[in-house]
Amino acid sequence: MAKKLWGGRFKKKIDRDFEEFSKSVQYDYKLAEFDTYHSLIHAQALTYAGIITKKEADKISAALKMILRQVKAGKFKPDSSAEDIHTQIHNRVQNQIGHPAAKLHSLRSRNDQVVFGEKLYCMTFAKEILGGLSSLLKNVKSRAAGHKNCAFIGYTHTRRAQVILFGQYLQAYISMFQNDADRIDKFLHGLTAYIGAGALAGTSITKQAYAKAIGAMGSFIKEFNVKVAENALDNVSGRDFIVEFLSILSIVQMHLSRLSEDLILYSTKEFGFVDLPEEFCTGSSLMPHKKNPDFLELVRGYTGRIYGNLISVLTMMKGLPLSYNRDMQLDKEPLFSSVEIVSTELKIMAKFIGKLKLNKLVIEKALEDESLYATELAEYLVVKEKVAFGDAHDLVGKLIRYSEDKNSKIKSMSDEELSRFHKSLNKKVVNKAMNAKYAVESKKSISRKVPKIKNA
Repeated sequence: MAKKLWGGRFKKKIDRDFEEFSKSVQYDYKLAEFDTYHSLIHAQALTYAGIITKKEADKISAALKMILRQVKAGKFKPDSSAEDIHTQIHNRVQNQIGHPAAKLHSLRSRNDQVVFGEKLYCMTFAKEILGGLSSLLKNVKSRAAGHKNCAFIGYTHTRRAQVILFGQYLQAYISMFQNDADRIDKFLHGLTAYIGAGALAGTSITKQAYAKAIGAMGSFIKEFNVKVAENALDNVSGRDFIVEFLSILSIVQMHLSRLSEDLILYSTKEFGFVDLPEEFCTGSSLMPHKKNPDFLELVRGYTGRIYGNLISVLTMMKGLPLSYNRDMQLDKEPLFSSVEIVSTELKIMAKFIGKLKLNKLVIEKALEDESLYATELAEYLVVKEKVAFGDAHDLVGKLIRYSEDKNSKIKSMSDEELSRFHKSLNKKVVNKAMNAKYAVESKKSISRKVPKIKNA
């Protein structure tokens, strides 16, 4: 059995079932790289504080750097006999250099180590998520620019509403994902990893020694924002940063899920507006004709898990007394799960969007629906003929109903027939207002330009 970092006051051996139940190494090994950075800084701080000699620090650091190389090469695996990743790394160092490793844990606590590792993990993977959003944004922007003049149908309540441009439709998602990128960027700029908190009350190592150690480790941690702890109690007991990150990822997931639902709907035979790329679809084991939108359905399905991960951590934290409690071990799996799922989805969605095809003939057929132009006709009467909007709304509604009852196209009606609804109505007005070009161009309050992408 692997040596533990505690146990001196206990007479009885730990219950085997409880030991297995309490282990976290099977998932917190993902913090190995970041825990190694903590140990490297701490070893230097111990040297500057006169706790260990430079020779001992050099041995410890050499062993840690060897472990770090293994981690980065993908050769470091979790040891099922270890309690957690902190213990595994400590034991690995001890196996390499012997007794000097026993001094490495002087004046520090795993409470300090774990939150340090989690923050560096969040810094690393928030950047990865930001990169995924940037790739997706670029591809959505490219499709929006390529279809900037293609008319499309806008919906409210899942009912045909008004004519828009397909580029405008995609701009809505550009805006959503851009907001997500801005939130990630803001999160990164506000995230700081602290060292020197101890278990909860700080340590006897001076701030100056820690600061000097952080400076000495510059080449290893230059990409991270690391400082000496100011409020040790808050540092070891707070998981706000995980809640915030999971909250942002939940919003990203919501946007991915909404896009997925749109594309699932628009690719059905009933709509037929888009054709999904085969590389991201599957077939049926029974029905030969099926082309199922499995990627999009999985994105939609994973949304429940992403939301659940956020609620899991919020619920776990809601009643914890200060400072650290073992409950907080359970923050890691939700964090790792959400990061891995969203990161993978963004990568695939970027490729998916790049291969999406628009069925223009089907869309053109749908654009023949005259009810799509009811609002434009009413607004035309308001702007050009100075009809009160309430009156215009009412008379156009009656005209649409009349058309449906008679099964007759409005554009096919005679001037005499049209004038029964209003003296200003005639074929010229109807043909002017009830077409896709006019519907789009009459909207003066919005920009139809594809927006620039920030943070990309």
